[in-house]
Amino acid sequence: MVCKEVIGNLETYNIGTKTVDTLYLEWYEMTKRIMRKKTENGREVAIKFLMEGQRLHQGDIVMEDENSVVVVSVLPCDSLEVTPRNLLEMGTVCYEIGNKHLPLFIQEDKVLVAYEKPLERLLVATGYIVEKKHCKLLNMLKANVGHSHGNQNPSLFSKILDLTTKS
Repeated sequence: MVCKEVIGNLETYNIGTKTVDTLYLEWYEMTKRIMRKKTENGREVAIKFLMEGQRLHQGDIVMEDENSVVVVSVLPCDSLEVTPRNLLEMGTVCYEIGNKHLPLFIQEDKVLVAYEKPLERLLVATGYIVEKKHCKLLNMLKANVGHSHGNQNPSLFSKILDLTTKS
């Protein structure tokens, strides 16, 4: 069966007495529009989202029949957790990681990113509070702000940073 849209989410959708069959996905698969995977019980699931920008989330129901539902679950992975000390540091660390075109996740006032040793070294050397974790990356930051690497057109973040550092 082909899933073209999310039916609901376990948090808000009443499944009654139906059995849950889990579809385990890596964090980076949550934004894929087309994929074919097998559930925990071996059921083949084909996902084919027609609209751009659709994302899967933890607990999304992608298939339902009279006896069961197929529910998405994000697999935990190694990640870097950055604990910003203040709002300026939150913006700065998000900018630094985003400038490397890496997806960010915001969870419980912390910034998470999939683990990369060079990034860990950079963040530690820069003075951020960084901890390696094994967790689910769930809340991907949705930010598609363009930027340039020159001074001709400074980014929105650069403009904000300039405003906050002027006395």
